[in-house]
Amino acid sequence: MTTDDDLRAMAEAAGIATTWRDVHGEERRVAPDTLRAVMAAQGLPTDNREARAMLAALADRLPPLITMTIGPDGVHIPGAVAGQRFRLDIEGGDRIEGHLEHGWGGEARLPAISTPGYHRLHLDDAHCIVAAAPPRCVTLADLGAEAHGGSLPWALAAQIYALRSPRDMGIGDFGGVAALAQAAGRRGCAAIAVSPAHALFSADVNKYGPYSPSSRIFLNVLHADPAAALGQVPEDPGPKDELVDWPAAARRKLDRLRGLYEAAADHPGFVDYRNEAGAALEAHARFEALHAHLFARDPGLWHWQDWPREFQAPDSPGVMQFARDNPAEVAFHAFCQWLADASRGAAQQAARDAGMPVGLIADLAVGTDGGGSHAWSHQRAILPNLSVGAPPDVFSPLGQDWGLTAFSPLEMKAGGFAAFLELARAAFRHSGGVRVDHAMGLQRLWVVPRGAGPAEGAYLRYPIDDLVRLLALESHRHRAIVIGEDLGTLPEGFHARMETAGILGMKVLWFEQEQDGRFRAPRHWPRNATAMTTTHDLPTVVGWWQGRDIAWREQLGLFPDTETARREEDRRETDRAALWTAFLESGAATGDQPPAADGAAVVDVALAHVGSAACALAILPLEDALAMPEQPNLPGTVEEHPNWRRRLPGEAGALLDDPAVARRLDLFARARPRADGT
Repeated sequence: MTTDDDLRAMAEAAGIATTWRDVHGEERRVAPDTLRAVMAAQGLPTDNREARAMLAALADRLPPLITMTIGPDGVHIPGAVAGQRFRLDIEGGDRIEGHLEHGWGGEARLPAISTPGYHRLHLDDAHCIVAAAPPRCVTLADLGAEAHGGSLPWALAAQIYALRSPRDMGIGDFGGVAALAQAAGRRGCAAIAVSPAHALFSADVNKYGPYSPSSRIFLNVLHADPAAALGQVPEDPGPKDELVDWPAAARRKLDRLRGLYEAAADHPGFVDYRNEAGAALEAHARFEALHAHLFARDPGLWHWQDWPREFQAPDSPGVMQFARDNPAEVAFHAFCQWLADASRGAAQQAARDAGMPVGLIADLAVGTDGGGSHAWSHQRAILPNLSVGAPPDVFSPLGQDWGLTAFSPLEMKAGGFAAFLELARAAFRHSGGVRVDHAMGLQRLWVVPRGAGPAEGAYLRYPIDDLVRLLALESHRHRAIVIGEDLGTLPEGFHARMETAGILGMKVLWFEQEQDGRFRAPRHWPRNATAMTTTHDLPTVVGWWQGRDIAWREQLGLFPDTETARREEDRRETDRAALWTAFLESGAATGDQPPAADGAAVVDVALAHVGSAACALAILPLEDALAMPEQPNLPGTVEEHPNWRRRLPGEAGALLDDPAVARRLDLFARARPRADGT
């Protein structure tokens, strides 16, 4: 019989934290039922002896892939013995032969390697891949990103759907990104950080949240600019509304894409792309076609786990037969991916042609919808019956369940990190950088069993050293920087690990506040970070100053009572005074503090303040460049607030020409410190 103590010991051995600390510093114990559910999701039995045997076998077996860092140290080789002869085929053609060394504990170690890459290790009749990574990711300095005069670089952030262009049909696309990049590059901008462009659900046009995708491997076809692949196509900017009507615009765009497919199904570029993308693209296209077929027949068949059994596995005879019976439908969805991929490639090329040393910075969501293409086609790689979220904190007292699935850390290792590498390469494709959402997930994720409340989860540990090395290796192969979204509660030592790896953190104006209420001087913000006024989940400068976020939350009943709302308003008044003091001390402001209603008077000051940060990169969201009062997304809401729907005024290529906007960009750029610190 397995006791609770046995279960806890077993869970810890499987990488499941059996305790966690809440926001008040108190230690909480994870319930046994949660531990059993998380173990089951990783394919582990709850019998103590059997589970330990499985984990021991995994630890002692030569895995398909081993990571290491190039330099003076070698790496432990599980399942091998010291003195055993090896042959290492270096990627590119060289070969190293010798004997495994003795480690301090008697373990077998491969000698140090100085060449980065994916090398093949041969040991008698066994073999594996050795991923030898550089010590850190590519940096902005590696890319020559310092501005004219040796200043630290700056960038813009844009929500793709918000951009207007002549062919967007009501939803911003990569054509708008390209136009914006051309305009920004001429002004010395180093990069454009864009919202997630992951594939959504073509069959369900009402599901458009960019952080709940169907697949992170493929793209949102609604962001495709067909002209990038097909040349001139008819212009249709869509309605001039201030909000995106996703369902109407999506149907209109998909109808256009279908017409283009019927006219260009045999285009050589599409044929080449489909052949190159291979089985992964075919699986995604089959999912899209199947999802459309079944969901149209019965709305209750939205989730693939509810489909008829013959369609629940991507390589099943039923799916194969469906693909043979519906080749045009499958090809159509592959065709749309070709257009989207060509569009992103054209936008990145436009950015580089405009002089940007980085270009596009893609946004990699933390997970995918469990009912989507990626979960269906990677069932062994994911965690079934678990979703990702966050434990209770000050902002979410009940905790959070984001409804996303994530990779199984045990399967990651057992599968040679194939799914993670596929994901990383897709993120880096046609990009000069990648922002990793909820980067703490490289070390641990809060997972919640199906049917449990968000507070009834547990932290699941991930092989951070392996994942960071693979990111560094792919960063160098793609010549792209990495930014880690590190806002919130962090594991101990996480910042230091990211800094060593050359992954930039994030410093947001609203959060750079001491416990006594004073705001930190931007000259003291860390170099290994990106400075920014705000993010998509936080108020704009105008909105924060005016308290628009507080007003929205009160209007929508997101406060437990009116007294809480009053306390928030009082605190904001105090914070305004503290922030204005910080503006005066940094030299960004002079004179008296503007009233709360005059948020526009604070924008230039805030930009000069954040632009002067010592961080390696400063990012200016377009909403602040345009002095807009509303934020793109209000956490805790779905349809109550117009999340992911606000459009920017004017066409993307001309937005920066407005004199007030041009002045703010110049102010932001001139505030950037010199790279040498002088």
